[in-house]
Amino acid sequence: MNAAWKWSISFVLTTLAVVVSYHWLDRPIAHFAHDRLKQYNLFEHLTYIPEIVTPIVLLAFVFIGVYALLGRPLTKLHMVAVLCAAGVAVTEAIKFQLKFAFGRTWPETWVRNNPSFIRDNVYGFFPFHGNPGFAAFPSGHTAAVCAVMSVLWICYPRFRLLYAAAIAAVGVGLVGANFHFLGDVIAGGFLGISVGWLTVAIWEIGRRGVRARKDRPQPKPEIADFGRDQVASEARGSAAKPAVTAPL
Repeated sequence: MNAAWKWSISFVLTTLAVVVSYHWLDRPIAHFAHDRLKQYNLFEHLTYIPEIVTPIVLLAFVFIGVYALLGRPLTKLHMVAVLCAAGVAVTEAIKFQLKFAFGRTWPETWVRNNPSFIRDNVYGFFPFHGNPGFAAFPSGHTAAVCAVMSVLWICYPRFRLLYAAAIAAVGVGLVGANFHFLGDVIAGGFLGISVGWLTVAIWEIGRRGVRARKDRPQPKPEIADFGRDQVASEARGSAAKPAVTAPL
């Protein structure tokens, strides 16, 4: 099964998970988080992970750019940091468009007195609404951390348990603090992982293409071919001439 099929299957499964969550899980979980978990600050603290990781990645990109402009060679770690920054940037751009397109309300009232499920019993998608109060789907925090962790997952697989723990902590924090519905987190995770994976895949394909062009045998200059043909022609001409005998 190729990568395109794997991504397509993952997209279908994610869509089904979001639909199931929307109809049967989001509302009871939001009530539980509001009634039982809101008093614990731990969940809110877990949501700070993307707000720490993202600036670090972007600052690393700036420093690596300056380092490269100075003519210094880049290591694998440098390139991985650049890919993480690229993944975050692309994820942010896509996230804003999706939030605008889906227009989902938030579990609770956070932004500009926004209508919410807990306070106003407003629940659903309102496509292309455009108001910040209708921008819960997908979760941007989840998408950002997943974009970074998916790049690291591919490039440094030894620490995959740590990456998975970071993603899980952010998801639990967002749902536990009632900042997002479960479906928002699922969709944000799929977005971030997809962008991170595609970022690495595009880089690898481009690098293989450059290497293949370097290894390809280069054609010899035409002047060399002309010289070789001229020598061969002269050799054939001299062989065809009759031998000149000295006079007796």
